[in-house]
Amino acid sequence: MYHKILVPLDGTKRAERILDQVEELAHDDEAQIILLRVIDPVPSYYTEALQSEEKAPLQNQREIASVNYLDPIDEDLENRRVRVTKRVATGPVVETIINVAEQENVDLIAMASHARTGLSRMFNGSVTDEVLHATNRPMLVVRSLDD
Repeated sequence: MYHKILVPLDGTKRAERILDQVEELAHDDEAQIILLRVIDPVPSYYTEALQSEEKAPLQNQREIASVNYLDPIDEDLENRRVRVTKRVATGPVVETIINVAEQENVDLIAMASHARTGLSRMFNGSVTDEVLHATNRPMLVVRSLDD
C-alpha cells in the first residue's frame, strides 16, 4: 500500500514518537522511509551583519548538525531492516515539508502532534495541523504528550 513514507522530524523526542508506527508500516509494505529535517533559514536580521563568506559556514554547521541528528535514527531503523533515506532541507517548515512530499512523490506523511487543547492550541499552533490542512497527501498523525 505504501511505497514511500515521509517522516519530518524537528529534533524532539515528541516528534520521534511516530517512528514505531512508521517502522511497522514500512515492514508491512516494504516501504522506504524518508527522514526529513527542515532547517529554518537564518533570520535576515542576523545575517545582515555577516559578510556573504561568513553566511555559508553558519548554514553548513546547521546542516551538519541536522545530519548528525538523523544519523543514529537512520542507523537504528536500518538495523531493523527498514529502508531509509535522509534529507535535510532549508526553508519555511510547512512549505518545505509539502514540497519534499511532492518531490519524493510520497504515499504518506507521518508526524506526531502535541496533545494541546484550548488556548494553548490556539496560541502555539501546530506544524502538524498546518501540514494536514495544506497537503493533499494522506497523513498519519500520532497524538503525543508534550515533552
